Amino acid sequence: MLLTREEMTFDFGGAKLDPNRDRELLEWMFNQFLYGEVTGIQVGHWLYDAPDFDAAKFLARQSLEEMQHVDNFLRIMAMLGCQPKPAHPAVRFLATGMMGSSWAEHVALEMAQGEGFVLQAFYAVIDTLDHKPSIDILKRAVKQEERHVEFGETQTAKAIEGKPWLRRRLLGLSLVSMWGVRRIAKYIEKRLPADHVVMKHLPAFLAHANRCAEMRLQRIGVLDRPLAEIGGAKRAALVAEAYGGKLAGGIGSLLMVPFRLLPFWPKKKRLTDTYLRDQHITGYLAPPQDGEAQLQEP
Repeated sequence: MLLTREEMTFDFGGAKLDPNRDRELLEWMFNQFLYGEVTGIQVGHWLYDAPDFDAAKFLARQSLEEMQHVDNFLRIMAMLGCQPKPAHPAVRFLATGMMGSSWAEHVALEMAQGEGFVLQAFYAVIDTLDHKPSIDILKRAVKQEERHVEFGETQTAKAIEGKPWLRRRLLGLSLVSMWGVRRIAKYIEKRLPADHVVMKHLPAFLAHANRCAEMRLQRIGVLDRPLAEIGGAKRAALVAEAYGGKLAGGIGSLLMVPFRLLPFWPKKKRLTDTYLRDQHITGYLAPPQDGEAQLQEP
């Protein structure tokens, strides 16, 4: 990967999340992770667009890993006494609403940047959650997430070579995803306990995540200077150019938009819309393995 574990790690000062005291908070956190892993169904779309056989094999393996991660989080949630619930709209936007319209957008936004953010969140939970069985599961999942991020970085660098227009588009779209992270930070600041030993650090953690996203963009070659040197007007122009290019490229599908807005026009439901009603989720029971500690009721 282009960033090390040390660079992506945030210092929570040794603060820990308690599985009993913080059950409601952990339920909210793990439901965001759960939705993110369900979006692994989107990998199937990109398998069809893989540029070579090695990339296709990687995506085929990744799709299985994402489905395994769904079960991993269901298992963790069962051990912690958490229930599957809807994800925050900003998380849904980042994981599904920001789905790319090209191979370059997929590997840059969803894999290098999106999974890079998820990887940092995994690191943070590993460093703060006081529940060894859950941490052991996450440590195994982290190795797979690191491979996903590295694949995205490598493929993005290949995609933008000799294409300055594509670098600008990816930068503009990345600015929007970073805005989404800031929206999550504002939600947390308003609704979560400001005096919590761990959560009081979360806005700073999310700001750190955006700084890491900026470093990744620089090291890939999408960004040629610190974002602080790019003024607000220039950033707005980059976002407008990025979405203008996406609209021009997808003009055929746009012709259907007026019909899809009609109340009687059927909208295809995907697993990301229905997973909370799926029997695999609602009926999931996670019996403890030998040696797994049982949580004590508060």
